[in-house]
Amino acid sequence: MMEDNRRLQDLVSVGKAILKDFELLEVKTVKELAKQDALELYRQLCRKTGARQDPCVLDVFRAAVAQAKDPRLPRYKCRWWYWSKIRKAAGEMI
Repeated sequence: MMEDNRRLQDLVSVGKAILKDFELLEVKTVKELAKQDALELYRQLCRKTGARQDPCVLDVFRAAVAQAKDPRLPRYKCRWWYWSKIRKAAGEMI
């Protein structure tokens, strides 16, 4: 298996704000992110900040975790809005 040299900032949909969130959550590498559950990361972020985060943050986390787990993830699944559509279609309340 090839070594995954991607950095968190290399992931589609991950910008400066999400990088700061990952720092707060102590997620430092793509390899660490691949072991995470996006919903649990979102809940931890809400707890750590003492505020309910925008649900789109969860969508970005889902996009990032999916990419971390699968370097060949289709491009459309790398974008946070793909995960927003799934969350909304499922009627998921967070």
